Amino acid sequence: METILLFNFLGPEMFIIFFAILLLFGGKKIPELMRGVGRGIREFNTARSTLEQELKDGMNEQERNDQKKGGSQGE
Repeated sequence: METILLFNFLGPEMFIIFFAILLLFGGKKIPELMRGVGRGIREFNTARSTLEQELKDGMNEQERNDQKKGGSQGE
C-alpha cells in the first residue's frame, strides 16, 4: 500500500521555500505574516472545539430525550 504524503518537504525544498518567502515578503513582513497565520490557526481550533462541543451537547440531549420517551412508554 502506497501512501501519498502532502507537504513532505526535505531540507533542500524547505530552504527554497523559506528563501522564496523571504524574497516575496521581506524580513520585516515575515513576523507579521506568521502572527496572521497563528491567529488563523487559533480561530480555526476555537471554531472546531465549539462545533465539537455543540455536537456532543446535541447528542447528549437527544439521548436524554430518547430515554425519557422510552421510560414514559413503558408505564
